[in-house]
Amino acid sequence: MKKGIYSILKARFLVNEDANKNWRFIVFIILIVLAMIANTNRYEQKVFKITELTNEVKELRSEFVDRRSELMKLRMESTVSEKMAAKAIFPSSVPPVKIKVKQEKEKGFWDKLWQ
Repeated sequence: MKKGIYSILKARFLVNEDANKNWRFIVFIILIVLAMIANTNRYEQKVFKITELTNEVKELRSEFVDRRSELMKLRMESTVSEKMAAKAIFPSSVPPVKIKVKQEKEKGFWDKLWQ
């Protein structure tokens, strides 16, 4: 047991006759670790991008709500009449009248032929 621990600490498994197998395994492990580090880095970048985009969406949504409320105020009849009063345009005192147009019934193909 003591010899096994000393041989591992002194790295004798890297200089023995069958060291090629050990070196291949070590290189394989290093490549896997590098791939995991790269994957974690890419994942963190995506998380930061998602957070940034989420904040931008919140800002744009609040700006949209502000603009919509401003538009509602501008569309009100009182606001429009105030702005038009400066140009001497006033609301009509006569209410609008609906005009109804009656359409003639279209004649069918056979009705047109017999006339």
